[in-house]
Amino acid sequence: MTDARLAPTFAPPHIVREDTPDGRVLLRSTDPLAPHAVSIVHEFRAHAAAHPDRLLLAEPDGAGGWHRVSWGEMRASADRLAQGLLDRGLAARPVMILSGNSVLHLTVALAAMTLGTPVVPASVAYSLQSSDHAKLRAMVDLVDPGLVLAEDDAFAAAVAAVAGGRTVLGDVPGGLSPDDLAAEPTAAVEERCAALTAGTVAKILFTSGSTGTPKGVVNTHGMLAANQQQMRQAWPFLAEEPPVLLDWLPWSHTFGGNHDSNMVLANGGTLWIDDGRPTPALIGRTVAHLAEARPTIYLNVPAGYAALLPHLERDHDAARAFFDRLRLGFFAAAALPQQLWDRLTALAERHGSSMQMTTSWGMTETSPAATTAHFPITRSDCLGVPLPGVELALVPEAGKLELRITGPNTTPGYHRRPDLAATAFDEHGYLRTGDAVALVDETDPAAGLVFRGRIAEDFKLSSGTFVSVGTLRPRLLSASHGLLADAVLCGEGTDAVTAVVWLHPEHAHRCPDGVPEDDLRADLAASLRRLAAEGGGASQRVDRLLVLTEPAVLDAGEITDKGYVNQRVVRERRSDEVALLSVDPPPTRVVTRG
Repeated sequence: MTDARLAPTFAPPHIVREDTPDGRVLLRSTDPLAPHAVSIVHEFRAHAAAHPDRLLLAEPDGAGGWHRVSWGEMRASADRLAQGLLDRGLAARPVMILSGNSVLHLTVALAAMTLGTPVVPASVAYSLQSSDHAKLRAMVDLVDPGLVLAEDDAFAAAVAAVAGGRTVLGDVPGGLSPDDLAAEPTAAVEERCAALTAGTVAKILFTSGSTGTPKGVVNTHGMLAANQQQMRQAWPFLAEEPPVLLDWLPWSHTFGGNHDSNMVLANGGTLWIDDGRPTPALIGRTVAHLAEARPTIYLNVPAGYAALLPHLERDHDAARAFFDRLRLGFFAAAALPQQLWDRLTALAERHGSSMQMTTSWGMTETSPAATTAHFPITRSDCLGVPLPGVELALVPEAGKLELRITGPNTTPGYHRRPDLAATAFDEHGYLRTGDAVALVDETDPAAGLVFRGRIAEDFKLSSGTFVSVGTLRPRLLSASHGLLADAVLCGEGTDAVTAVVWLHPEHAHRCPDGVPEDDLRADLAASLRRLAAEGGGASQRVDRLLVLTEPAVLDAGEITDKGYVNQRVVRERRSDEVALLSVDPPPTRVVTRG
């Protein structure tokens, strides 16, 4: 048998460029999208039949062990719940899931999607971190679910706020148990599955709604299946080497819920649910799980790598487990500071790993991957090239090139909001993304794209020079050498860029009451000087910063359920603290470059 490790990690990209008379740059792959299954459900059922005893899902059991579920067991459980949904007349309305990643969550989702019933996974933050559940109620009003899954008492308040006579599944007051709902499957389950089409709605995924009511993005079965085929063509080893993931990313978000979990379902792999998080209190759980999971692909956000890397650098056994079978280290959702990239690759080399770092770009509306860097790269800001079947349009907008997209992985619109679709697509049918990009090499479209930030986030200094938040923010974080967890850039209409920042939790004690201790002040000032030493004018450096002590607030719209900071909302809500950055002489809370 051919060693699966001989299968190439990347398929070389074949990209063509077309310049249109109206100034657009069109990019697409010349590799056609290959035939694929109608839905992820069909791929799941095929793999369950082919290797029923293989481990599909493992979740921590709360006692130091794992609750393990095979492919065959998951298929049987999903079919039983699907029949229960049919018997109780619950298959005609969406199923909403309040709970986080779990065996039951996936079982319910597969049961619903098998029947063509849309799944609506809601961010746990809307249930557990919100004081008024306003966004959750707005979501329920929009989708009108027939069944709500809430696994335990932690969700009791959220259920009380939104259940409204709906059937509730889970260990909450008035909730059914899975055994109460399940029934012996009949031919009706197979018939409903066979009737799925590419246009059948699989999920309604809500975007963060940081500036208003969340909007429900329609994800069809065809979108999700096409996206996994696109990734298989970019990463051909997936077809021969079933992926093994250790993953914490929430299934309410397209990164964890579509990109990662669907990659396992579509390719016959194994997913270990990580109950760790990129925080000092929880990252140790991730480190401990590495010894059991030994992933072949590791997917995370930059904050996850920032939290994990120090442990790997000082714990030889953890690093050995991490790199043991690792083909790819993947990040997305935000720019990875180059300093983290360099440390990760250096650590891989010390452990003799051939792991390659890579990334992609996408959004909830694109299933999510639209581009990926399926070629060796050394810079962390390269978004890669369009996947097979995707066509990108780079359109002049506000002095930048806005990235727009069309392809089989692109949403047809928003649930019960035709008005949003009318403005989301341009006159040529391309989805407007609001993200700015640039070509790495004007003469070689296969060299990929680099991210230039959100067009709406950028602002001008008094000189008229634009500040590219998407470019400068990760450079500041990288220059801080791990001191900063996040930053909001300020200074619109002034002569210098300033910032309000959050310290990495490991350093929070060094800033009592928001006033940096002397050694921290020196370290922060050195960070600003390192950034300035990289060169460029006033728009390429940060002259002053102020440390925020209050975390970003979800209900206030400062942070999304995905954990991203809304730059505009933070500046508006923290206007008094932002104003301190312009005071002369600077108050004690403000750190200057010196």
